[in-house]
Formats: sequence, structure tokens, C-alpha cells
Amino acid sequence: MAADEPGQPPALTNLSLAEKAPETKAVGQIVTPFDVSGGVDESGKLLPVDYDKLVREFGATPISKELLERFEKVTGRRPHRFMRRGVVFSHRELNKILDRYEKGQPFFLYTGRGPSSDAVHLGHTIPFEFTKWLQDVFDCPLVIMLTDDEKYMHSTKIEIEDVRRYTKANAMDIIAVGFDPKKTFIFSDFDFIGGAFYENMCRMAKRITINSVRGTFGFNDSNNVGEFHFCATQSAAAFATSFPHIFGTDRKKVASIPCLIPCAIDQDPYFRQCREHAEKMKYKKPSLIHAIFLPALQGPGSKMSASVDASAVFMNDTPNRIKNKINKYAFSGGQDTAELQRQLGGNTKSDVPFQYLTFFLEDDEELERIKVAYESGQMLTGEIKQRCIAEIQAYVQGFQERRAKVTEEVLAEFMRARPLEWKGNPNPVVDEKAKK
Repeated sequence: MAADEPGQPPALTNLSLAEKAPETKAVGQIVTPFDVSGGVDESGKLLPVDYDKLVREFGATPISKELLERFEKVTGRRPHRFMRRGVVFSHRELNKILDRYEKGQPFFLYTGRGPSSDAVHLGHTIPFEFTKWLQDVFDCPLVIMLTDDEKYMHSTKIEIEDVRRYTKANAMDIIAVGFDPKKTFIFSDFDFIGGAFYENMCRMAKRITINSVRGTFGFNDSNNVGEFHFCATQSAAAFATSFPHIFGTDRKKVASIPCLIPCAIDQDPYFRQCREHAEKMKYKKPSLIHAIFLPALQGPGSKMSASVDASAVFMNDTPNRIKNKINKYAFSGGQDTAELQRQLGGNTKSDVPFQYLTFFLEDDEELERIKVAYESGQMLTGEIKQRCIAEIQAYVQGFQERRAKVTEEVLAEFMRARPLEWKGNPNPVVDEKAKK
């Protein structure tokens, strides 16, 4: 695949160092849409994901202090805690979306979920919470793609009947994050693809080569043809012309409307392909904003799994189950004894309870107080776990209360193809020269 931007590598490859040096147990990190691992060192210890390295390999741009300041200036809103704390850490041309918002020009948000089970966990809510916040800040339309077709094709165990059930359950969970139905369209690939959307799929599919997909995703001859083709499907949702019920049927006019895609960094390979070909199709390249992974309970370098109950806090877990999971499974960066903890303090970089507080505790000053107390030994391991438990219980309870209100009728409205309502920037910068 040709480089998307200067300095970007042509492919995402299998980074296993074991193939180059069979005498060592070390394995490099792997981050793809299908597999996430921080790698293993020579002693067999699991390593955290190196996000700085990912940014360099993917050719993305770190979110700078200057960009955060511009975001606040343009929107009038303090950046989300995810942006302030590096949870959302890199981007592709977010500045162009800010340019459009500043001028009152249209754009839309696009994100999605691959429904692989009927229950979502804490990690799944991260991009949706952030997307919901962006929707509120920008007051713009949002499309949410449920890639039931991709999950069916990529799994040897999931049947179409299974994935349809997962799609419905996941859609109701996504709605419970709090999206505005007037400006949100949720769709299932199995149900929606056709017409203008399928035309854009075909435009993309015609340009993506087998070699480029092999290079980007590490596929080989054992991958099925559906997996090779899916990149075209996921890319098509990045084009406003795929949604005539939202943006209208004037293809030339609508083609100039770009999107911003909030997603976890593992989804970036799909949109590198999309960005490479968008302008050849006379469309705007999508912009992206990337988030890190919420670590599994087992610690840095791991990722929550919907198929491993002990790895994650699920959004249908009871308060007591949350308490038991964090107490039993959450990896601690503290010392082995209370006495040593008081003497040496804990390591917040590896401590899962502190990492979860970084994601979910809103108060920056309180988070810093906890960090100082834990690292200095003033706070013990049991105390930081209790604080983490309280925050996660409250977060999950709020979600469950909203989820209980998501009826079949509410679901049907979100998934109905219909015009959306939004206002955009209420105070755009007016270009007087352009007016004349």
C-alpha cells in the first residue's frame, strides 16, 4: 500500500521478533483490528502497548498542547478528560475538522462496533462516551456502524443468527451511552447496505488491491474473501454520499462533506486504506482521533476481552460482582505488604485501579491527589481499589439505569433511515472576502 502521509510505512506487519531471533523468547507488540498485544520481553513478561511507537509506525500525529488549546478556543469547551490525560492521544487531520467547525461548514461523526457478544464491557464504552461528547460539542450528525457482516466472516464459531442477536443487544447498549436520537443514525451492515452505500463500497473495492490488504492486515491465502473485501465496506461509511437520507442526493455537493472518526488505535489500518483512495473518488479524506485501550484487569499490555469474563468489568455486572472482580483480579502496582507500600509507594503506571480512575474519574485535582498519595505510600493498595470500585460501580449503575429505558421502539427509531436534525457552530467565523 502506498504511504498515506509522509513518513508512514507502507504496511502493518506481524512484528514478531521471534521469527528473526529464535533464540530469544521476546515478541514485539502487535496492534491490528483483530489482535492487540504489547509484546513479551525475554523473560516472558507481558509488556504494555508502546503508543509512541504506534504513532510513528502508523504515521499519525500526537495530540499536542497547542491542538488542545485550539480545540478549546474554537469550540468554547474544555477538552474532554480523555484528551487532557492522553487517553485520546493521536489524530489524523483533526485540525481540518476544527477549521470547518470554525467556519460553520458541515461535517459528521462516524464510529462503530463489531458485535461479537451480547454484552459490552467498560472498554467498549470508551469510544462511545467520547463520541457522544463530541456530538454534544459540535452539534453534528453521527452515524454508528454495526459491522455484523465482518464479525460473521472473521469468526469460525459465530453464525448469522448469533451476530444478529448480538447486533440488537449492542445497539441498545450503545443507545444507553446517551446519544441524541434526533442527530444519530445506527445501522446494521446486514440490514442497511444497498443503494448509495453499496455504490461507494464498489468504488472503494475497485481501488483496493489484494496486495495492499495483505500488507495492511497481515492476511494470507487462508483468509476468506469476505475479510479481504471488508475494508471497502468499513470505508464506505466515511463518505457522506452513503447516507442520502441524511445529507441529500446532490452527490457533487455532498461529496465535499468530510467526517471525523473517533476510534481505538487498532482501527486505524482500515482508514489508512480509505484515506489513500478518497480523493481519487473525489471525496474528502476522513479525519481520525485515536484512543488508547482500557487495560484488562490483568494489567498493562492486555486488553479487555468480551469472551474472558475475568478480564473485564461488563456493563451488566452487579455492584458486588464489580467489587469482587477488582479486588480479585485487578493488577496492583503496589508493594507486597502494607509496610513496604508505606515505605516505597506504588507504581501508578502499572496499577490497574489507578489506570481505571484515569479513565473514569472526572476531577483532575482529585486524580492528582490520589496519584501523589499512592506513589508516596500514604495510600495503600486496598484504599485505591476501594476508590476505583466506587467510581466504576457508579459509572455502571448510571449506564444500567439508562439501558433499562431503551425499549424496542427506541431502538427502532435510532435504526430507522430518516433525516437528522443538527445546528452546528452557532457562531461561525465569517469570511468577508468570500461573501463578496
